Amino acid sequence: MLHGVDVSAYQSSFDGDGVDFVLIKATEGRSYVNPRLAEQTKRARDAECVVGFYHFLWPGNITEQAEYFLSKAPEKEGELLAVDWEENGEGTRASNAEKDSFIRTVKRLRPGHRVLLYCNRYFWLNHDTTSYAGDGLWIADYVTPGEPRIKASWRIHQYTDQPLDKDVADFSSREAMRVWASRG
Repeated sequence: MLHGVDVSAYQSSFDGDGVDFVLIKATEGRSYVNPRLAEQTKRARDAECVVGFYHFLWPGNITEQAEYFLSKAPEKEGELLAVDWEENGEGTRASNAEKDSFIRTVKRLRPGHRVLLYCNRYFWLNHDTTSYAGDGLWIADYVTPGEPRIKASWRIHQYTDQPLDKDVADFSSREAMRVWASRG
């Protein structure tokens, strides 16, 4: 198992020591960009971590959101892309069909990258109707690392949010994760 963190503008910093991968919030909706995106990307790359970027999905304007995300997320071979599918600050969420459409649009627009679905266990069990997670599921379930309480196969497991969102990935090494991310 590899160890990683996922970060957004709320984290002023993260320690690259002992971290194999970093997933960075890039965008949300059609107007928000993480103001720490460049700084967090540089820190993760300098630590030689596997890097990924995610978009917080809002309902509606799915193609525009995908295009916006890709216009802001740095593009480098071997880096992951993901969609964060959960309830937003207004208490709404993108539909299952919108989630699926976003993933397919990102995969079409950046075919050289793996695209993951991030959601929590509740969403996976109660809102998902297609089990479509693109190239892999990144599941949030705050239990023992690497033991999320789902039957579906997963690639990344977020197991806590204290003091940071911490994750494990089901890969034997950074290089194995990089090769997979590069569609190897």
